[in-house]
Amino acid sequence: MSNPTQRLLRAASLAALLVAAPMVAAIAQDTAAPATEQAAADPSTVVATVGGETITEGDLAFAAEDMAQDLAQMPPEERRAFLVRILIDMKVMSKAARDAGMDQTEIFAQRKEYLEERALRRAYFAEAIAASVTEEAVRAEYDAFVEEFQPVDEVRASHILVETEQEANDLKAQIDGGADFATLAREHSIDPGAANGGDLGFFRKGMMVQPFEEAAFALAEAGDVSAPVQSQFGWHIIKLAEKRQSAPPPFEQVAPQIQNQLLMQTFTEKVDELMSGLEIEITDPELKAKFDAQEAAEEAAAAGAAAQQE
Repeated sequence: MSNPTQRLLRAASLAALLVAAPMVAAIAQDTAAPATEQAAADPSTVVATVGGETITEGDLAFAAEDMAQDLAQMPPEERRAFLVRILIDMKVMSKAARDAGMDQTEIFAQRKEYLEERALRRAYFAEAIAASVTEEAVRAEYDAFVEEFQPVDEVRASHILVETEQEANDLKAQIDGGADFATLAREHSIDPGAANGGDLGFFRKGMMVQPFEEAAFALAEAGDVSAPVQSQFGWHIIKLAEKRQSAPPPFEQVAPQIQNQLLMQTFTEKVDELMSGLEIEITDPELKAKFDAQEAAEEAAAAGAAAQQE
């Protein structure tokens, strides 16, 4: 199998694993009991019995994996009760199926093999891949990011946007005469941010239209107000609030993104290793054509992402 095809399989596999993985931890925190008590819960603890058969905390965790998307749509306090209901139905119906001999059919044997391999894949992902992406690894990646970070100039400014040059000149004259900039912005600006006095927050070069950007970065001191400047949106009057150089985002803000990047990297490396030397063939020509089309689309997306990073 080619490497692009391997990448497609890895992406699909990782997506499927990640659907359930975050929910398992969330379920333990979404119960009425204190977090410390939930963290110490024994998987063998019995939470219900059905006709003498037990339902345990471990069963709830397994059900949470399978029902992750459904659980995400309901209030946290209702999730455990929902899972117990599902497991009760499962016990009752599985007994009825065994009594009817459904566990002796060929299709059941195939389904059982599939479910066993799915469970083993999840176990391998959790123990051999996800467990290796530790907080220490995430922090090390963050430290490397901070070391390579290149600060850029940023400004924080407010503006008033009006339709005509005459309006802009009149407002500029009022500001020069001592009128409050924020009040005039709320009263006259047609920009959606007028309600907060025209405050645009911090921005860097490349984030605003060029005439506006040039005028904003040309202001020297906090409190300076520009002459009216025209853009395709109308006429702006800009007031400088602050200049600074950008700083790396705090660890807590970017840790989830770094964790996901490391998880994908570790997943890719591990599956590369496992797939090395394997020959995989898709025998159905129509299915292979669709598979190849997906492969090509992923290759194009990967190439585009790589080009943006260069």
